[in-house]
Amino acid sequence: MSLRLNSFVVALTLALAGCAGQNTHDLLNRTTVSAPASDIAASHEIFVATTRQQATKDPRQVFDGDRSLTTSYARVDVTVPKVHQVGAIERAKGSANSNPAKQFTATNVVHYGDASQFAKAVGADIAMRGDRALVFVHGFNNGFDDGIYRLTQIAHDTKYPGTPVLFSWASSAKTTGYIYDKDSANAARDDLEATLRMLAKTRVKSIDIIAHSMGTWLTMEALRQLAITGDRDLGGKLGYVVLASPDIDVDVFKKQMMRYGKPDKPFAVLLSGDDRALKLSSLISGDKPRVGDYGNAADLASYGVSVVDLTKIKGGDGGLNHAKFADNPILVQLLGDRLRTPAGLASDEPDPAQLNNLGQGLGKAVGSVAEVVITTPFKVLTIVTGG
Repeated sequence: MSLRLNSFVVALTLALAGCAGQNTHDLLNRTTVSAPASDIAASHEIFVATTRQQATKDPRQVFDGDRSLTTSYARVDVTVPKVHQVGAIERAKGSANSNPAKQFTATNVVHYGDASQFAKAVGADIAMRGDRALVFVHGFNNGFDDGIYRLTQIAHDTKYPGTPVLFSWASSAKTTGYIYDKDSANAARDDLEATLRMLAKTRVKSIDIIAHSMGTWLTMEALRQLAITGDRDLGGKLGYVVLASPDIDVDVFKKQMMRYGKPDKPFAVLLSGDDRALKLSSLISGDKPRVGDYGNAADLASYGVSVVDLTKIKGGDGGLNHAKFADNPILVQLLGDRLRTPAGLASDEPDPAQLNNLGQGLGKAVGSVAEVVITTPFKVLTIVTGG
């Protein structure tokens, strides 16, 4: 092994450990731990479609990192403590039990026997909550628990008005599992496409998608497959598409967008030039730029997407800067403001008043001069903030 590649492996192990950040991937507690209702902020029902195998060695994980050739379906109920801070995921250390008064806690898991049972259950929830669904596709080095808790945090912090659905592909949840994870994402393309089509057959009016890191590759491939069949917008039901820190080769992304075509609904790419995880991904990919840290926003915007450059904004993941969209409180607030407006009523042009509010909030959050640059297919807007 060359010195450079050997250095990469060491750096990958140290830096990307932050993508998941847990030594264990237990979702369920060993014993029941309760808390007064006054200590609980909310309980969320997270619907799940997954290409993971059901965990047998350690049932507390519910689903592990092994691949399944079929899709399994479940629902996980999660409580959020009142002490929760926007942008954070409060978790128990190691394999310790979660305390619902202090940490996110999975309280119940329901397994569905087949796709029809799941479709009936998720369809009923969609109808009850306002005819919208938010599909989250996680990234590299994520256990099943990581995806559950991240979507819970996003749904809670953004006050999303619909049904949260996790698409959990078979990441090994290991820092050394990059190639395995990439193959797992490839293997899950048809399953994500089928899940989106299933949701579109319910009475849902808008299917919003947030994908992160390697999950953006999987999402773009599923959207590309939909476009090839002539149904790229799911019969008009596709809503927002948000690609956060995309771990996709820039040239591959351009080809995907060429096949997909210029979007009709708001389609955002969130990137950051200081994303350490993507710099390492670029190195292992032959020094080819990744979309998530690409320096030419106008080039990306020419394909019909809005590009949000978060380079000057602080992340909350210990300097990795790979999940700013979800762990920076002000950015979470902006995302929530956007998501609560149905995509069919939203414009690709950001609201100037909202941008002013964002600028003031960012100034308070970062305590120094910072800026967010939004490049749309039509114009470039720079929000300069001061502490």
